[in-house]
Amino acid sequence: MNLDRRTFIRNSGKGILGLSAISTLPLFAGNESIAKTSAGLFFKISLAEWSLNKTLFSGKLKNMDFPAKAKNDFGIHAVEYVNQFFKDKANDEAYLKELKSRTADLGVKNVLIMIDGEGHLADEDAAKRTKSIENHYKWVEAAKFLGCHSIRVNAYATSKNTEEGKAAAVDGLSRLTDFAQPYGINIIVENHGGFSSNGIWLTDVMKQVNKPSCGTLPDFGNFCITRGPGGCTEEYDKYKGVKEMMPYAKGVSAKSGVFDAEGNEVNIDYMKMLKIVKDAGYTGHIGIESESKIDEDEAIKLTKALLEKVGKMIS
Repeated sequence: MNLDRRTFIRNSGKGILGLSAISTLPLFAGNESIAKTSAGLFFKISLAEWSLNKTLFSGKLKNMDFPAKAKNDFGIHAVEYVNQFFKDKANDEAYLKELKSRTADLGVKNVLIMIDGEGHLADEDAAKRTKSIENHYKWVEAAKFLGCHSIRVNAYATSKNTEEGKAAAVDGLSRLTDFAQPYGINIIVENHGGFSSNGIWLTDVMKQVNKPSCGTLPDFGNFCITRGPGGCTEEYDKYKGVKEMMPYAKGVSAKSGVFDAEGNEVNIDYMKMLKIVKDAGYTGHIGIESESKIDEDEAIKLTKALLEKVGKMIS
């Protein structure tokens, strides 16, 4: 990235703090006091772009129009982007300006960007790990410009040895966090397969990184450690895993897939999950991330209704 673009990222945007100011602010995005919770809830609701992945991949919806759809179709005023849907735009100043302008006009908050396809931050090969770290730099800069609080990254370890994988993850996350800290951007890790779906392994990584702006994004459903030809062959207890990850959480992902006639998620006890989240003192955004075989819009509406119903019962 050249000097001109660094200056653009640092200085552009009405009302955005410069790096010298923002670096002194606490990065507790999961409990930000300036944003009001949804009416009657202890948390705020956001929409993860992956919930609309089929529509986006088909070309029926563009990333630029995602925030308007979140607000107009679902009444959701906070969005979580997926870099796959604008992967060539991280360095496109005009594109980022337009996206930021649209969300400002809509009154929609840009929460985070989920990063995939940029290499393994826990690659056992040191050179590949460094390349992956550097690949994430542009997304840190884009997230800062858009006003996000975090980028979600993967800590998938290429080594089959748990300790070697852990050491690689600690190194990759520590170095990326150090780069992102002056931008006021958190680096948050989702349980996303392999060792990262083991709550104890991931929280031990967090303890060793030991940086305030490196945290977790517990996902209610991504706890498959090992997959075989027939599906998941080793699965971590989802409730145990979320509870272990919550002390480091700067975001939460409400996975959904199958619903019963009453609108409850068949495979995830939302009452149990939301109690775990609430007991951890979390008041930030919970992002809807549906992966249902039914219509995507309908799945989002069902997940939102479930979050609101259960949330109001325990708030």
